[in-house]
Amino acid sequence: MHLTSPRERWDHIVKQTDEGLNLAEAALLIAADEYPGLDVDVYLKQLDKLAQDVQDTLPQEAGLEETVVALNNFLFVEQGFAGNADDYYDPRNSFLNEVLDRKLGIPITLSILYLEIGQRLGLPLEGVCFPGHFLVKCATNEGDVVLDPFWGGVPLSEDDLRERLEETYGNGQSISAPLDPLLSSANKKDILIRMLRNLKAIYMQRDDLLKTLATINRILQLQPDTAEELRDRGRVYERLECFRPAVADLSRYLALAPTAEDAQDVQYRLVELRHLAAHIN
Repeated sequence: MHLTSPRERWDHIVKQTDEGLNLAEAALLIAADEYPGLDVDVYLKQLDKLAQDVQDTLPQEAGLEETVVALNNFLFVEQGFAGNADDYYDPRNSFLNEVLDRKLGIPITLSILYLEIGQRLGLPLEGVCFPGHFLVKCATNEGDVVLDPFWGGVPLSEDDLRERLEETYGNGQSISAPLDPLLSSANKKDILIRMLRNLKAIYMQRDDLLKTLATINRILQLQPDTAEELRDRGRVYERLECFRPAVADLSRYLALAPTAEDAQDVQYRLVELRHLAAHIN
């Protein structure tokens, strides 16, 4: 099947099984909304080239630890990829093409870069949807090693992880919280959804309704009938004065989450929206 437009490629990708989904391609197709004419395949070849450059520095029988050290040195020392701590909420940090061009990103996009290059090198890497800060883990004979691509691929100890939890929640309970459930492997669609939710938050903060809507639509393609996303899309539709789709989304939200804290407020709003929808010619 020859798919020409980024939208066709995206619609095809979201129908794939997680194993068959090309994570880097999907991330670049999300960026194509922001960058019309973006050549996805050029950036995929760039990832291949980066992985080959690391491979060329390794001895033939390089072990796992040696490969991780070489990957970290190549990406974060030689190439200069880094977390953009100075302008964390710049939308460019969420687009993989910009990360490759500018060598700056946030945890989720730098982790995608790390996963894609590491997997091309044969490393057993997986993403981790850790609260507040996306991470990567590498399976070893001694257990999983958790790495942070935002800070140069540094390995994190249990104490480091608990400190991160405390920074996120600040309730003093992180000392005793079980870590294993928070370090479970994220599948590719989980990773894409997390990236899209970062973008959604940025667009909402900037009050960019059309980009917020497009981002929520992508999330719902990956994870249909997600109550929170339907509610948020309904509210965007309302602000865009698209009352009928707003009614449909908010009604579906209540059907999926009838006991939600805001259910009564949404129900009251639906009464008004149905009245407005009924008077549209």
